[in-house]
Amino acid sequence: MRTRPAWAGRNYLLLTGATVIANLGSSGALIATAFAVLAAGGSATDVGLVAAARTIPLVLFLLIGGAVADRLPRHRVMVAANALSCVSQGLFALLVLAGEPRLWQMALLAALGGTGQAFFAPASEGMVLASVSGEQAGRAFAVFRMGMNGANIGGTALGGALVAAVGPGWVLAIDSAAFALAGALRAFLDVSGVPVRAAGGGVLHDLRDGWREVASRRWLWAVVVQFSIVNAVVAAAEAVYGPLVAEQHLGGPGPWGLALAAFGAGTVGGALMMTRVRPHRLLLIGALCVFPLALPSAALAVPLPAGGLTAVMFGTGIAVEVFAVTWMTALHQEIPEEKFSRVSSYDWLGSLAVVPLATALAGPVQDLVGRTAALWGCSALIALLTAAVLCVPEVRRLTRRTKPEPAAGGAVSRAAGATESHTAQAE
Repeated sequence: MRTRPAWAGRNYLLLTGATVIANLGSSGALIATAFAVLAAGGSATDVGLVAAARTIPLVLFLLIGGAVADRLPRHRVMVAANALSCVSQGLFALLVLAGEPRLWQMALLAALGGTGQAFFAPASEGMVLASVSGEQAGRAFAVFRMGMNGANIGGTALGGALVAAVGPGWVLAIDSAAFALAGALRAFLDVSGVPVRAAGGGVLHDLRDGWREVASRRWLWAVVVQFSIVNAVVAAAEAVYGPLVAEQHLGGPGPWGLALAAFGAGTVGGALMMTRVRPHRLLLIGALCVFPLALPSAALAVPLPAGGLTAVMFGTGIAVEVFAVTWMTALHQEIPEEKFSRVSSYDWLGSLAVVPLATALAGPVQDLVGRTAALWGCSALIALLTAAVLCVPEVRRLTRRTKPEPAAGGAVSRAAGATESHTAQAE
């Protein structure tokens, strides 16, 4: 008696299981890190500095990580990155449990974790899609995303409870163990069918080659540019303006936490929907589903009551997940296998590079024009950029191939974990 779909093979199950385990740990660790800094006597500014210490190396090393992943076996890069994250989080846990950690020590260990993610993300991008047949790729990625998003929600709830019960140090230790287990699962991937890549002309040559791949596809660079701004303004609205609106108009952090949880639940619902829906015009449907990202900022600008905001966030989560699945399916279909990680690294870089600047400028912009105007500006930017992307003919015309042909450059079936660069991170 079959207990799983025919397309869910050994590699797919290993990759999905590893990602669920790692995300359960990482989601809780985000909360634990902030409370570890505060417990050590740090301020809100110190919490931000430790968060920035993780983000900066992630941005700096992404392109190099993409080039390395196209030169070395990707599953080995993923395992090595997991090992680095395991060590950094383990040392962070020991530091906190020993008592009186210093800010520079926490920032350094956070930076090591960000470096590991910079190498992991391009190596893992699209590999879940490669572990199944082309016709089932969209459904497989949707199921994978459903597990990943569920792990994020559960990990956040469990992590918060554990931080309160046993302290942040033990939660960081659990995250270290989760990375170790996830890396061990990925080490058992069957990569016997992966073609050996020819040696390239050096890292700089590979980076230039990856840039040419991005620049030659107008639909690709248009969406990357779009999300470089969209992700930045969404981050500013949710990380800076949202908590302030909640504190002054919605009743405090409780309703805001409920709204964020509703967004997470929406992503699970969207992933479930995409296991059955296979849109023909991939990017047209995906781009249309970016418009709802403008709604949370508008809801905060009004501001809507907590119930209305929660409903908006739930619907936005569904739409975001539809975009995520269609985007990754398009990349899997169109980008040559031997250049996929390099292209992915540019995609990641575009998605993350402006976020620190936007969150840093959110306060000064609010002081200059007011919070309501700033939030309406966030909504307007998202809507205008999405409308501009829909003016690109290739975005409207790119269609799903029932039986994908090898992408230009001799792509063959890809082996094996994934992450999604626009709306979430999987480790």
